Amino acid sequence: MPAFASLLVAWQRRHGRKGLPWQDTRDPYRIWLSEVMLQQTQVAAVIPYYRRFVSRFPDVHALARADEDEVLRLWSGLGYYARARNLHRAARKLVSEHGGRFPDSVDEIEQVPGIGRSSAAAIAAFAFGRRAAILDGNVKRVLARCYGVEGWPGEREVEAKLWRLAERLLPRDDVGVYTQALMD
Repeated sequence: MPAFASLLVAWQRRHGRKGLPWQDTRDPYRIWLSEVMLQQTQVAAVIPYYRRFVSRFPDVHALARADEDEVLRLWSGLGYYARARNLHRAARKLVSEHGGRFPDSVDEIEQVPGIGRSSAAAIAAFAFGRRAAILDGNVKRVLARCYGVEGWPGEREVEAKLWRLAERLLPRDDVGVYTQALMD
């Protein structure tokens, strides 16, 4: 395991956030829901919305059957409403095209509406134990600072460099713990 990954895994086990409602599950639906809700939103703000959402829509079939207005009502106050619309649209697609089964590869997950490469990797790691690198805005900054990657992280060349670095640093084992450590 790369030294960077080893340090993060050890840190996560000692100091990482525990007890978040989406952490003790490998249910891809619930992990997907949390990943979408957590996009550009603080954890503390997400927790009550996540609990209400899961209570009302416990699985992808329940979400797919819902009326969009009801989905938006439950989402109200969380912001970035395109996320809620994409969740609803994606749930309907997952049910109609996959029988409600969530895809288990990063490439397939990335085809779900509203899911990008980093979120797809996080879902694959947490739900299916897949070895997949994440690179959200916070991870870009951490890697750029720790490894002296110069330039603006949103720039195409810099981002490509950071993706290569993220993939190189990925451990063979404890991918979920490592991924959570990067996010924390």
